[in-house]
Amino acid sequence: MAYNLKNKLVVAVSSRALFDLETENKIFEEKGLDAYYKYQLENENEPLDKGTGYRLVENFLKINQHFSEDEKQVEVIILSKNNAATSLRITNAIDEHELDILRSGWTSGHDTSSYLKAFKVDLFLSADDDDVIHAIQNGVAAAKILQSHKDVHNSLGDQVRIAFDGDAVLFSEESELIYKEHGLEAFIKHEQDNKDNPLDKGVFAKLLLTIANIQKKFKGKETPIRTALVTARSAPTHERVIKTLNVWNVRIDEAFFLGGSEKYEVLEAFGADIFFDDQDTHLDLSVSVVPSAKVLHKSIEEFKI
Repeated sequence: MAYNLKNKLVVAVSSRALFDLETENKIFEEKGLDAYYKYQLENENEPLDKGTGYRLVENFLKINQHFSEDEKQVEVIILSKNNAATSLRITNAIDEHELDILRSGWTSGHDTSSYLKAFKVDLFLSADDDDVIHAIQNGVAAAKILQSHKDVHNSLGDQVRIAFDGDAVLFSEESELIYKEHGLEAFIKHEQDNKDNPLDKGVFAKLLLTIANIQKKFKGKETPIRTALVTARSAPTHERVIKTLNVWNVRIDEAFFLGGSEKYEVLEAFGADIFFDDQDTHLDLSVSVVPSAKVLHKSIEEFKI
């Protein structure tokens, strides 16, 4: 019988998101593809340090320890622009770190986001802007892994802890655009006028719902996943968010309505294995305390201006 990915939480991660390959990427940028390939082949057996996405992947895979092999809840797949020849260094590192990752795709420079639907991917983490934007444009929860200090790459425990921003991440951009275009007063009025109208789903809503389905399998005991909403909203605009989550019939374990105050200290206290946000003003600080990833909404053309 074919292996079915459909009913699992599938996380696709690029090799640069999982491991620290910044030296190798610099060689590629400065000396070109042939020099990069040569370096990777010559260093095939050299170990790789953990990257920003490692901590999240490691703890996601620990969820499967609660289930039989046939009932595994999480599948992690490597999707990389490396070619098959240079892939051995990555797979050697996976073996060295004893990560249960069996499936991979190597595209020799081709856009990896083209294969997300084929692998039934729920979450895609990459260091490449274009691949992330293409994934989001195709309705897949995706974020650009941000380089962070190695001190935040080690797991603090076995429980997966995921923190989400609200608008333009879990929820649509509609309300955030009103704030950007018309200011705070217009935003507050809009949210009060629509407090009983659920917010539209953002690109990460499906991921949250998938996580909630796994959490439901642990009734009466602590789940291996804990979620947090960390948003700049405050009273009275928080009411629409709470009502929206109730309509979705999904729980958020912890919610913080910060009214524009800094997020990074809350994220550190929560112990996030990853924080998803679309605003640099928050991510510039969060990367120093927790692994962080940016949700990109601009078009490819806008990034190239």
